[in-house]
Amino acid sequence: MARSPRPAPRVRLVVLLLLAVVAASCARLDGRRQVSLVITGGDVVTMDARRRVLSPGAVAVDGTDIVAVGSPEEIGRRFAGAETIDAARQVIMPGLVNTHTHAPMVMYRGLADDLALMDWLQKYIFPAEAKTVSPEMVRIGTRLAALEMIQSGTTTYADMYYFEEEEARAARAAGLRGVLGETVIGFPVPDAKTPADALRRAEAFIRAFKGDALITPALAPHSTYTVDEASLRAVRAMADRYHVPILIHVAETQDEVRIIGERHHLTPVGWLASIGFLGPDVVAAHGVWVTDDDIAILRRTGTSVSHNPESNMKLASGIAPVPKMLAAGVTVGLGTDGAASNNDLDMFGAMRQAAFLHKVALGDPRVIPAEVAVEMATIDGARALGLDRAIGSLEPGKRADLITVSMAGARQTPMYNPVSHLVYVCRGGDVRTTVVNGRVLMRDRRVRTLDERAVLADARALARKVRAAVAPATR
Repeated sequence: MARSPRPAPRVRLVVLLLLAVVAASCARLDGRRQVSLVITGGDVVTMDARRRVLSPGAVAVDGTDIVAVGSPEEIGRRFAGAETIDAARQVIMPGLVNTHTHAPMVMYRGLADDLALMDWLQKYIFPAEAKTVSPEMVRIGTRLAALEMIQSGTTTYADMYYFEEEEARAARAAGLRGVLGETVIGFPVPDAKTPADALRRAEAFIRAFKGDALITPALAPHSTYTVDEASLRAVRAMADRYHVPILIHVAETQDEVRIIGERHHLTPVGWLASIGFLGPDVVAAHGVWVTDDDIAILRRTGTSVSHNPESNMKLASGIAPVPKMLAAGVTVGLGTDGAASNNDLDMFGAMRQAAFLHKVALGDPRVIPAEVAVEMATIDGARALGLDRAIGSLEPGKRADLITVSMAGARQTPMYNPVSHLVYVCRGGDVRTTVVNGRVLMRDRRVRTLDERAVLADARALARKVRAAVAPATR
């Protein structure tokens, strides 16, 4: 029997357009507004000003924006979604905001463990980077990191690394939101021989991505002890000129405090304040060894802190006085740090460890309760990055950056309090759906924007080159 000819591509396109028009007309006829996406039936943890939890709830998204949050009945009555996701036995929440990492360093995951920070950096990481960092390494590493972040519910991340334009293109293609900083450091690195070279690269990067829908370009001087005063002042001037954020490591270790004390007779925070560097556009990563006076400076200048409990513990850097910072009114977000020192990018782990660490450090189970840990991973992380008007909570008018987290397994049963479960029970692998800027990046654990097999194959091939390049140092 002869087969009927397949319709021409143009005919198929016309048919699809007609079907879309019919669907939209039907929605209008029954009084509902046609929107791009409806997620319904789960417990909605809004993280809005009232910290509402809707059980159950629903979220309507049109294009890039959230247009309504309410009960399933209300949203169903008002909106018809071109795509509808049933989130029964799931929590719907804002996407997680990782305020400090080095995404391409997933390629050094497990390369050198159980070392103090300075030994880890100077004997292993800096030499490994000198031999293996390239545009190709940054592309492959970023795609691997993006896959991990999408699968574990991170929708926005702040990063400092090299060849940042390569990272920005890879992150944008994967659909992630990023605040990405070109590293400025005081010795030759793969993409710049001097701080002046790095600043020229940073300026070109800013010009290329300023105003991008997903990528916020930033400046990333490495630290107080690896960047000189003239370069830090130049960073500050460029940030003021282009109105971009600054990402920097501050007071991470006692060695750093000693070095800056010997050079300038001040703490790292005090010295940065003395040269006019700090401000509401600065995110100080770690802040482990800050004094009460330092905390007052951070509050006065509006400088935010990225708390990285897992890498601080793993490298034995110390315990940041986060409860003191929060009590003083300093904005504190959460970060994973790079996967070379954590060793993953799972923000659920960061929430859990932030809560546990400070309870045991202070001998008080009431510090960093679950809701505060979730705040640090969502709305406060967004605030630290200057993005809280756009992301960090589920509210009409904000960008549709959200995730759904399964509560259907034995580990999540029973569930009395979804916020508690998010911190004390859930893991990155429990994330079912990830949406950024209204685009579904993953649904039912299937990532739509990356070819998982290809990403893993490329990373494994590159790992063989990394191992060969650094083998003598790691034996």
